Amino acid sequence: MIQEPPFDHRKAAQAINFFARANGGEIGKLRTLKLVYFADRYHLRKYGRPITHDQYWAMRHGPVASGVKDLFELDSASPEERHYAEALFEPGAKEHKVRSIRDVDATVLSESDMEALRFAWERFGRGGGIVEKTHQYPEWKRHESRLTAGLTRAPMSYEDFLADPPDGVEPCHPLSEAERSARIEQLRETAEAASLWR
Repeated sequence: MIQEPPFDHRKAAQAINFFARANGGEIGKLRTLKLVYFADRYHLRKYGRPITHDQYWAMRHGPVASGVKDLFELDSASPEERHYAEALFEPGAKEHKVRSIRDVDATVLSESDMEALRFAWERFGRGGGIVEKTHQYPEWKRHESRLTAGLTRAPMSYEDFLADPPDGVEPCHPLSEAERSARIEQLRETAEAASLWR
């Protein structure tokens, strides 16, 4: 598996806050995790890097970004991460929800990050079936049989995000074969550079 740069908790927390505000100020954990996944998928395919650099796991209810999940829960992230997140959102009125308490800080997120977050919200933020939609993508599909058989989770690879879903399923930015090869090369170069700092 490719070694990724460190998780960017500031961008991840801002992404959670973005979706809470887009959803009227409060949002649930499951929907947030799927929206961050779609935003990361889009950004990786279009720009060659994910927004969060999080570790993704395939689970029964779709892809889960582990650092984003910890931040959302506000009780299992590191003290630094938790302190940063608590300045942006707090537990919502119901369990498994958070409420935004501050505007999104656009100085933390790049223009392309914001583009990807808006894409995820506009395409997947409203309506039901978001979990089922994530099950259509090859990076989750490759683990489906083991998850159905009882495996709790399996690590996902960002390279798999570059594979196309079946026809008729939103690809989260289409790629030519040349672009796909270039993105894979970008991922590998980034991983190599990140490993030099470890």
